[in-house]
Amino acid sequence: MLPNGAAQARESAAAAVVALAELPPEAVKTHRLILSGGPFPYSKDGSVFGNRERMLPPQKRGFYREYTVRTPGARNRGARRIVCGGQPTAPEACYYSADHYASFRRIVE
Repeated sequence: MLPNGAAQARESAAAAVVALAELPPEAVKTHRLILSGGPFPYSKDGSVFGNRERMLPPQKRGFYREYTVRTPGARNRGARRIVCGGQPTAPEACYYSADHYASFRRIVE
């Protein structure tokens, strides 16, 4: 059984939504790249996201993949990510994290 905090975090991630149009322009661009299959600017883009934080709905390993959302002025990949689950170019759901997986909001179009 998961600790109560982890269960609440998963429920919160599933309930929190954000419209694609409300995301930063860099996130909208990354989302378009995901749907078209790339090419992606970072070598880690498309790698398996393990959901170790248990913030997203539970799935088998390999279901979720992570993608970097460029952060203007950052010298590294920054903290912003999109994590999608399902088929890479036709995901069942995508989630946006502005804080390196501390929170997620499901992207809706």
